[in-house]
Amino acid sequence: MCSAFPFLGSLLSIFLAFGGFPASRPNRESPTDGLQQLEKKYQGARTLAATFLERYSENGKPVRLEAGKAYFLRPGKMRWEYEKPEKSLFLVDGKYVWFFVPEDHTATRMPSKKSEDWRTPIAFLTTGMKLERICSEIGPAKDVSPSKAGDAVYRCMLRSGESENGGKKQAVLFETTPQKELSRIVIPQEVGMQIEFEFKNWVWNPDLPKTLFTFEPPAGIAIVNGLLPEAPGMRQ
Repeated sequence: MCSAFPFLGSLLSIFLAFGGFPASRPNRESPTDGLQQLEKKYQGARTLAATFLERYSENGKPVRLEAGKAYFLRPGKMRWEYEKPEKSLFLVDGKYVWFFVPEDHTATRMPSKKSEDWRTPIAFLTTGMKLERICSEIGPAKDVSPSKAGDAVYRCMLRSGESENGGKKQAVLFETTPQKELSRIVIPQEVGMQIEFEFKNWVWNPDLPKTLFTFEPPAGIAIVNGLLPEAPGMRQ
């Protein structure tokens, strides 16, 4: 059984003056300028690759830790290869979203338009969607310490969660490096649950074959049409 997880769905951060300008300087970079630079950096790449670490916690206690590699292709395709603690695959081919665990001999499929909203935070990586469309509000999270010195943390109030939560907005945290690279996304869930993605080793415009974003089920694998786990790899 797959446990609930709020997607991989939206992720950016507004970047505020990482250059150390003196307070008296009138042309200091604004949060809006930083956001545009971050978006431009990622949207200027047709393909992207990175290693990731996924942490799943409940009431502040670690429940599961997973790691692997992620690949992104515009428009609208991505591939998450989970390597630890077990091999699994989460793939969006532009039409369907797939979740495959080799040991289960089953692949779950559903139309990408019906996939969970947790994918919204990273929509800017594979589409032309801008943060202003993903977040109704976004700005520095002054009450949250970055995981690494020099990084900046921003809080995004997701537009996608407003209707589903009866008007209550869902907050997502984005952490960025001084080089304007995404380093972490934190997605709080209900009942004290939380998902966190840490990214490293970003590669810009790697030569990725289109077949990497096509799912070819191995012989003997059953394909099931149904709901996907909100968080890839989260199983009980």
